[in-house]
Amino acid sequence: MQKREFIKFLAETRVVPVIRHQDPEIAIRGAKLLAEAGFPILEMTFTVPDAADLIARLSRMLPNAIIGAGTVLTDLQVHHAIKAGAKFVVSPCWTDDVGEICIMENIPYLPGAATPGEILHHWQNGALVVKVFPAHEAGGPGFVKAMKAVFPDIPLMPTGGVKPEQVADYLRMGAICTGLGGDLFPAAALEAGDDDTAREQIAKARSTIALDQSQ
Repeated sequence: MQKREFIKFLAETRVVPVIRHQDPEIAIRGAKLLAEAGFPILEMTFTVPDAADLIARLSRMLPNAIIGAGTVLTDLQVHHAIKAGAKFVVSPCWTDDVGEICIMENIPYLPGAATPGEILHHWQNGALVVKVFPAHEAGGPGFVKAMKAVFPDIPLMPTGGVKPEQVADYLRMGAICTGLGGDLFPAAALEAGDDDTAREQIAKARSTIALDQSQ
């Protein structure tokens, strides 16, 4: 997928589920349920043990999904992520090594920023999208609105503390999409082995997002 197509895809998808769990099998079960529920893009964070292997497994199991790597901080991690098939790379902050490799390999890089200076820096140095992180603590939808007023051409993806019912607010303020983690990934139900409840929780969150966006 070309970078321009990826930007369009994010704008159409609106939500990037962020998968973070200490049990790799729970992480991959949750990822599969999210894909089944209609989320075509998934971010597997490198805080999950064996994240690169999971990205490779998901890429094989879900050939129509866009699988990316999150919380990528080192050149070794980004090499493993790309080799595993990651289609985009996300970091909580700018990392020179990761940014350089992504640009060289033509992989979309989405580094995190929490200030105007960081947002501009990341954009000027090759970020395709700047992740506003942590979005809630940075100022929520109001912060995104303020940043879009001064940086109208920089695509922003607020992540961190974003709730399903807030997605529409962030989009109205100019975000290209949002990242959703703990309020979308049904960790407790998956830990209990209750996939039915996990599916219900994902469906409820997805319904909340859809209802908000239709207003």
